[in-house]
Amino acid sequence: MSAKAADPAAPATDKPKGKKGLVIALVAVLVLAGAGGGGAWYFMNKKGHDATAKEEPAHEEEAPSGKHGAAPVYLAMENMVLNLADPGGERVAQIGITLELESEKTVEKVKTLMPKVRSGVLMLVSQRTSDELLKRDGKEQLAIDIRAEVSDVLGYEVESSKPAKAKGDDADDEPAPRKKKQKRAAYSPVQGVLFSAFIVQ
Repeated sequence: MSAKAADPAAPATDKPKGKKGLVIALVAVLVLAGAGGGGAWYFMNKKGHDATAKEEPAHEEEAPSGKHGAAPVYLAMENMVLNLADPGGERVAQIGITLELESEKTVEKVKTLMPKVRSGVLMLVSQRTSDELLKRDGKEQLAIDIRAEVSDVLGYEVESSKPAKAKGDDADDEPAPRKKKQKRAAYSPVQGVLFSAFIVQ
């Protein structure tokens, strides 16, 4: 009898242990699920903050770089060697030019029109004398004229340092100031002209 009494007691003590184990397992699963969900929420939320944090400085850096809000792109032209307009034609200039352009799209457009661009620049420089090009203001005026020339090839009209009568007739004195007013407001994707080499011999 004592053996029979012990047998029913043994399963009775096993049942509560089984319930305890089940409850502990369920609590452990719930804790793990909560931790996993909380961890997933934390990492997703952190990722969202990182993305916005990375985007904001990029906009701040781009805005001041270029004149129109985007970072400029540079296109180096091949060095040019040409005769200057000095008497006797013995003076030579070797010039390296880098164009500061608005975007990659403008770079591609300039590349397709490069023969016209080089021709226009060669014509401009060959009209200068060595005395003009040896002075700082002469180089600055040349840079302004090159910008106007490249802009013209691209279809934009901007102000140059050339005299107003050089393009028009001598009799037309009044239209020149009107043209200057229009040119001053003109836009061009050519933002600047930089010299990478400048040798006059």
